[in-house]
Amino acid sequence: MHEESPGLIPSRAVSKTAASVPAAPPRAFSASDLAILGVVIVWGTNYTVVKEALGTIPPLAFMSVRFAVASVAMAGLLLAVEGWKPLSRPVFLKLAVLGLVGNTAYQLCFILGLSNTTAANSGMLVAVTPVLVAALGAALGVERLNRPLVMGMSLAVVGMLLVVAARGPSLGTDTRLGDGLILVACVCWALYTVGIRSLGNEVSALRITAITMLTGAPGVVLVGVPSVLALDMGSIGMSAWAGVVYSALIPLVLSYFIWGRTVQQVGSARASLYNTGVPVVAALTAWGVRGEKPTLLQALGAALILAGVLLSRRK
Repeated sequence: MHEESPGLIPSRAVSKTAASVPAAPPRAFSASDLAILGVVIVWGTNYTVVKEALGTIPPLAFMSVRFAVASVAMAGLLLAVEGWKPLSRPVFLKLAVLGLVGNTAYQLCFILGLSNTTAANSGMLVAVTPVLVAALGAALGVERLNRPLVMGMSLAVVGMLLVVAARGPSLGTDTRLGDGLILVACVCWALYTVGIRSLGNEVSALRITAITMLTGAPGVVLVGVPSVLALDMGSIGMSAWAGVVYSALIPLVLSYFIWGRTVQQVGSARASLYNTGVPVVAALTAWGVRGEKPTLLQALGAALILAGVLLSRRK
Protein backbone atom coordinates (compact mmCIF):
# COMPACT_ATOMS: atom_id res chain seq x y z
CA MET A 1 0.00 0.00 0.00
CA HIS A 2 1.48 3.33 -1.03
CA GLU A 3 0.63 6.82 0.05
CA GLU A 4 0.19 9.72 -2.37
CA SER A 5 2.39 12.74 -1.81
CA PRO A 6 0.77 15.90 -0.48
CA GLY A 7 -0.57 18.10 -3.25
CA LEU A 8 -0.81 15.31 -5.86
CA ILE A 9 -4.24 14.42 -7.26
CA PRO A 10 -5.17 10.94 -8.48
CA SER A 11 -5.37 10.62 -12.26
CA ARG A 12 -9.14 10.07 -12.23
CA ALA A 13 -9.55 13.23 -10.18
CA VAL A 14 -7.36 15.14 -12.64
CA SER A 15 -9.45 14.16 -15.63
CA LYS A 16 -12.66 14.96 -13.79
CA THR A 17 -11.33 18.32 -12.66
CA ALA A 18 -10.02 19.21 -16.13
CA ALA A 19 -13.33 18.27 -17.70
CA SER A 20 -15.20 20.55 -15.33
CA VAL A 21 -13.04 23.61 -16.07
CA PRO A 22 -14.62 25.71 -18.85
CA ALA A 23 -12.56 27.27 -21.62
CA ALA A 24 -11.01 30.59 -20.66
CA PRO A 25 -13.12 33.48 -21.93
CA PRO A 26 -11.64 36.35 -23.93
CA ARG A 27 -10.35 39.32 -22.00
CA ALA A 28 -12.69 42.32 -21.91
CA PHE A 29 -11.82 45.13 -24.28
CA SER A 30 -9.99 47.90 -22.46
CA ALA A 31 -9.28 51.55 -23.17
CA SER A 32 -5.96 50.48 -24.71
CA ASP A 33 -7.79 48.23 -27.20
CA LEU A 34 -10.12 51.05 -28.19
CA ALA A 35 -7.17 53.42 -28.52
CA ILE A 36 -5.22 51.12 -30.84
CA LEU A 37 -8.37 50.46 -32.89
CA GLY A 38 -8.65 54.21 -33.33
CA VAL A 39 -5.06 54.31 -34.57
CA VAL A 40 -5.79 51.50 -37.03
CA ILE A 41 -8.78 53.45 -38.40
CA VAL A 42 -6.73 56.64 -38.70
CA TRP A 43 -3.79 54.93 -40.44
CA GLY A 44 -6.12 52.99 -42.73
CA THR A 45 -8.06 56.06 -43.86
CA ASN A 46 -4.83 58.06 -44.19
CA TYR A 47 -3.89 56.07 -47.31
CA THR A 48 -6.74 57.71 -49.21
CA VAL A 49 -5.91 61.17 -47.80
CA VAL A 50 -2.26 60.86 -48.81
CA LYS A 51 -3.14 59.47 -52.23
CA GLU A 52 -5.33 62.49 -52.94
CA ALA A 53 -2.62 64.93 -51.78
CA LEU A 54 0.12 63.20 -53.82
CA GLY A 55 -1.90 63.97 -56.93
CA THR A 56 -0.48 67.51 -56.81
CA ILE A 57 2.43 67.33 -54.32
CA PRO A 58 5.53 65.17 -55.05
CA PRO A 59 6.20 62.43 -52.45
CA LEU A 60 9.44 63.82 -51.01
CA ALA A 61 8.00 67.34 -50.74
CA PHE A 62 4.87 65.97 -49.08
CA MET A 63 6.94 63.99 -46.59
CA SER A 64 9.21 66.96 -45.83
CA VAL A 65 6.42 69.45 -45.16
CA ARG A 66 4.42 66.86 -43.24
CA PHE A 67 7.27 66.12 -40.83
CA ALA A 68 8.11 69.80 -40.40
CA VAL A 69 4.53 70.52 -39.33
CA ALA A 70 4.40 67.42 -37.12
CA SER A 71 7.69 68.24 -35.37
CA VAL A 72 6.59 71.77 -34.46
CA ALA A 73 3.24 70.50 -33.20
CA MET A 74 4.84 67.69 -31.20
CA ALA A 75 7.38 70.01 -29.56
CA GLY A 76 4.61 72.42 -28.60
CA LEU A 77 2.48 69.60 -27.18
CA LEU A 78 5.35 68.24 -25.08
CA LEU A 79 6.19 71.67 -23.65
CA ALA A 80 2.54 72.42 -22.88
CA VAL A 81 1.78 69.09 -21.20
CA GLU A 82 5.01 68.02 -19.49
CA GLY A 83 7.51 70.81 -19.98
CA TRP A 84 11.16 70.16 -20.69
CA LYS A 85 12.71 67.63 -18.29
CA PRO A 86 16.30 66.46 -18.73
CA LEU A 87 16.88 62.78 -19.45
CA SER A 88 19.90 60.69 -18.61
CA ARG A 89 22.43 60.45 -21.41
CA PRO A 90 21.88 56.69 -22.09
CA VAL A 91 18.10 57.10 -22.31
CA PHE A 92 18.35 60.15 -24.57
CA LEU A 93 20.80 58.38 -26.88
CA LYS A 94 18.51 55.37 -27.09
CA LEU A 95 15.55 57.60 -27.97
CA ALA A 96 17.67 59.42 -30.57
CA VAL A 97 18.60 56.10 -32.21
CA LEU A 98 14.95 55.03 -32.18
CA GLY A 99 14.08 58.36 -33.82
CA LEU A 100 16.59 57.79 -36.62
CA VAL A 101 15.37 54.21 -37.13
CA GLY A 102 11.62 54.68 -36.67
CA ASN A 103 11.29 58.04 -38.41
CA THR A 104 14.23 58.92 -40.69
CA ALA A 105 15.12 55.46 -42.01
CA TYR A 106 11.56 54.08 -41.96
CA GLN A 107 9.98 57.01 -43.78
CA LEU A 108 12.70 57.31 -46.42
CA CYS A 109 12.76 53.56 -47.13
CA PHE A 110 8.98 53.40 -47.30
CA ILE A 111 8.50 56.40 -49.60
CA LEU A 112 11.38 55.48 -51.91
CA GLY A 113 10.35 51.83 -51.83
CA LEU A 114 6.75 52.65 -52.70
CA SER A 115 7.90 54.75 -55.64
CA ASN A 116 9.88 51.77 -57.01
CA THR A 117 7.28 49.05 -56.53
CA THR A 118 3.51 48.61 -56.62
CA ALA A 119 1.07 49.39 -53.84
CA ALA A 120 0.00 45.73 -53.82
CA ASN A 121 3.58 44.54 -53.41
CA SER A 122 4.23 46.96 -50.57
CA GLY A 123 1.05 45.85 -48.80
CA MET A 124 2.02 42.20 -49.09
CA LEU A 125 5.51 42.81 -47.73
CA VAL A 126 4.24 44.97 -44.85
CA ALA A 127 2.15 41.96 -43.76
CA VAL A 128 5.29 40.41 -42.25
CA THR A 129 5.75 43.29 -39.78
CA PRO A 130 3.74 41.76 -36.88
CA VAL A 131 5.78 38.57 -37.21
CA LEU A 132 9.02 40.57 -37.18
CA VAL A 133 7.91 42.49 -34.08
CA ALA A 134 6.95 39.30 -32.21
CA ALA A 135 10.11 37.42 -33.20
CA LEU A 136 12.40 40.34 -32.38
CA GLY A 137 10.70 40.98 -29.04
CA ALA A 138 10.98 37.32 -28.06
CA ALA A 139 14.63 37.09 -29.18
CA LEU A 140 15.58 40.14 -27.12
CA GLY A 141 13.61 38.97 -24.10
CA VAL A 142 11.25 41.95 -24.28
CA GLU A 143 8.10 39.89 -24.98
CA ARG A 144 6.79 36.52 -23.87
CA LEU A 145 4.68 34.88 -26.56
CA ASN A 146 1.77 32.67 -25.51
CA ARG A 147 -0.12 30.18 -27.66
CA PRO A 148 -3.29 32.29 -28.24
CA LEU A 149 -1.19 35.25 -29.37
CA VAL A 150 0.88 33.16 -31.79
CA MET A 151 -2.20 31.43 -33.21
CA GLY A 152 -4.09 34.70 -33.51
CA MET A 153 -1.16 36.40 -35.19
CA SER A 154 -0.87 33.53 -37.68
CA LEU A 155 -4.55 33.87 -38.65
CA ALA A 156 -4.33 37.66 -38.88
CA VAL A 157 -1.20 37.65 -41.06
CA VAL A 158 -2.80 35.15 -43.46
CA GLY A 159 -5.90 37.35 -43.56
CA MET A 160 -3.78 40.43 -44.26
CA LEU A 161 -2.05 38.61 -47.12
CA LEU A 162 -5.44 37.70 -48.61
CA VAL A 163 -6.61 41.31 -48.43
CA VAL A 164 -3.49 42.47 -50.25
CA ALA A 165 -3.43 39.53 -52.71
CA ALA A 166 -6.75 40.71 -54.11
CA ARG A 167 -4.90 43.74 -55.49
CA GLY A 168 -2.61 41.52 -57.56
CA PRO A 169 0.97 41.71 -56.23
CA SER A 170 3.70 40.80 -58.72
CA LEU A 171 7.25 40.29 -57.47
CA GLY A 172 9.89 40.57 -60.19
CA THR A 173 13.20 42.12 -61.19
CA ASP A 174 11.57 45.45 -62.07
CA THR A 175 10.31 45.89 -58.49
CA ARG A 176 13.28 44.33 -56.68
CA LEU A 177 14.74 47.62 -55.43
CA GLY A 178 11.41 48.89 -54.16
CA ASP A 179 10.51 45.56 -52.55
CA GLY A 180 13.86 45.47 -50.76
CA LEU A 181 13.39 49.01 -49.42
CA ILE A 182 9.90 48.14 -48.16
CA LEU A 183 11.33 45.15 -46.28
CA VAL A 184 14.00 47.37 -44.73
CA ALA A 185 11.22 49.77 -43.70
CA CYS A 186 9.39 46.87 -42.02
CA VAL A 187 12.52 45.95 -40.07
CA CYS A 188 12.93 49.59 -39.00
CA TRP A 189 9.35 49.75 -37.72
CA ALA A 190 9.79 46.47 -35.84
CA LEU A 191 12.97 47.79 -34.18
CA TYR A 192 11.21 51.04 -33.27
CA THR A 193 8.21 49.23 -31.74
CA VAL A 194 10.29 46.76 -29.72
CA GLY A 195 12.61 49.58 -28.69
CA ILE A 196 9.68 51.48 -27.19
CA ARG A 197 8.64 48.39 -25.27
CA SER A 198 12.17 47.84 -23.94
CA LEU A 199 12.09 51.27 -22.25
CA GLY A 200 9.29 50.11 -19.97
CA ASN A 201 7.56 52.96 -18.15
CA GLU A 202 10.64 54.95 -17.19
CA VAL A 203 9.81 57.56 -19.86
CA SER A 204 6.29 58.76 -20.69
CA ALA A 205 4.77 57.84 -24.04
CA LEU A 206 4.45 61.53 -24.96
CA ARG A 207 8.14 62.18 -24.28
CA ILE A 208 9.17 59.07 -26.23
CA THR A 209 7.08 60.15 -29.21
CA ALA A 210 8.29 63.74 -29.08
CA ILE A 211 12.01 63.03 -28.75
CA THR A 212 12.03 60.26 -31.36
CA MET A 213 10.17 62.52 -33.78
CA LEU A 214 12.36 65.57 -33.12
CA THR A 215 15.56 63.55 -33.59
CA GLY A 216 14.27 61.69 -36.64
CA ALA A 217 12.52 64.53 -38.47
CA PRO A 218 15.56 66.64 -39.56
CA GLY A 219 16.81 63.94 -41.93
CA VAL A 220 13.35 63.50 -43.46
CA VAL A 221 12.84 67.25 -43.85
CA LEU A 222 16.28 67.90 -45.37
CA VAL A 223 15.93 65.15 -47.98
CA GLY A 224 12.73 66.77 -49.24
CA VAL A 225 13.94 70.39 -49.27
CA PRO A 226 14.96 70.42 -52.99
CA SER A 227 11.56 69.02 -53.92
CA VAL A 228 9.82 71.65 -51.75
CA LEU A 229 11.78 74.49 -53.37
CA ALA A 230 10.77 73.23 -56.81
CA LEU A 231 7.04 73.27 -55.97
CA ASP A 232 4.67 75.37 -58.05
CA MET A 233 2.61 76.76 -55.18
CA GLY A 234 -0.08 78.10 -57.49
CA SER A 235 -0.94 74.63 -58.75
CA ILE A 236 -1.58 73.20 -55.28
CA GLY A 237 -5.14 73.52 -54.01
CA MET A 238 -6.34 73.98 -50.46
CA SER A 239 -7.55 70.39 -50.25
CA ALA A 240 -4.00 69.11 -50.84
CA TRP A 241 -2.57 71.39 -48.12
CA ALA A 242 -5.37 70.31 -45.79
CA GLY A 243 -4.32 66.71 -46.46
CA VAL A 244 -0.72 67.56 -45.49
CA VAL A 245 -1.80 69.21 -42.23
CA TYR A 246 -4.25 66.43 -41.34
CA SER A 247 -1.68 63.73 -42.15
CA ALA A 248 0.86 65.49 -39.94
CA LEU A 249 -1.31 66.16 -36.90
CA ILE A 250 -3.52 63.07 -36.69
CA PRO A 251 -1.71 60.02 -38.20
CA LEU A 252 1.72 61.27 -37.07
CA VAL A 253 1.47 63.33 -33.87
CA LEU A 254 -1.66 61.92 -32.23
CA SER A 255 -1.45 58.35 -33.53
CA TYR A 256 2.28 57.94 -32.85
CA PHE A 257 1.66 59.08 -29.27
CA ILE A 258 -1.23 56.61 -28.81
CA TRP A 259 0.84 53.85 -30.44
CA GLY A 260 3.75 54.42 -28.06
CA ARG A 261 1.49 54.46 -25.00
CA THR A 262 -0.34 51.30 -26.09
CA VAL A 263 2.92 49.44 -26.74
CA GLN A 264 3.99 50.32 -23.19
CA GLN A 265 0.71 49.02 -21.76
CA VAL A 266 -0.10 45.87 -23.76
CA GLY A 267 3.22 44.93 -25.38
CA SER A 268 4.71 45.28 -28.83
CA ALA A 269 3.46 41.95 -30.24
CA ARG A 270 -0.17 42.48 -29.30
CA ALA A 271 -0.19 46.10 -30.48
CA SER A 272 1.41 45.08 -33.76
CA LEU A 273 -1.26 42.40 -34.25
CA TYR A 274 -3.92 45.09 -34.46
CA ASN A 275 -1.92 46.65 -37.31
CA THR A 276 -3.10 43.84 -39.58
CA GLY A 277 -6.43 45.66 -39.71
CA VAL A 278 -4.97 48.70 -41.49
CA PRO A 279 -5.35 47.22 -45.03
CA VAL A 280 -8.97 46.34 -44.24
CA VAL A 281 -9.75 49.92 -43.21
CA ALA A 282 -7.85 51.20 -46.26
CA ALA A 283 -9.92 48.97 -48.56
CA LEU A 284 -13.21 50.08 -46.96
CA THR A 285 -12.18 53.74 -47.20
CA ALA A 286 -11.25 53.35 -50.87
CA TRP A 287 -14.66 51.74 -51.42
CA GLY A 288 -16.51 54.64 -49.80
CA VAL A 289 -14.42 57.48 -51.24
CA ARG A 290 -13.11 56.18 -54.55
CA GLY A 291 -15.70 53.51 -55.38
CA GLU A 292 -13.15 50.64 -55.27
CA LYS A 293 -15.48 47.77 -54.26
CA PRO A 294 -13.88 45.10 -52.01
CA THR A 295 -13.64 41.56 -53.37
CA LEU A 296 -14.72 38.28 -51.79
CA LEU A 297 -11.05 37.49 -51.10
CA GLN A 298 -10.68 40.73 -49.17
CA ALA A 299 -13.81 39.95 -47.14
CA LEU A 300 -12.39 36.53 -46.26
CA GLY A 301 -9.10 38.13 -45.26
CA ALA A 302 -10.92 40.64 -43.05
CA ALA A 303 -12.78 37.79 -41.33
CA LEU A 304 -9.51 35.98 -40.62
CA ILE A 305 -7.96 39.16 -39.19
CA LEU A 306 -10.93 39.66 -36.88
CA ALA A 307 -10.80 36.00 -35.82
CA GLY A 308 -7.07 36.27 -35.16
CA VAL A 309 -7.46 39.36 -32.97
CA LEU A 310 -10.25 37.73 -30.95
CA LEU A 311 -8.30 34.47 -30.61
CA SER A 312 -5.20 36.31 -29.38
CA ARG A 313 -7.20 37.78 -26.52
CA ARG A 314 -8.04 34.45 -24.91
CA LYS A 315 -6.40 33.95 -21.51
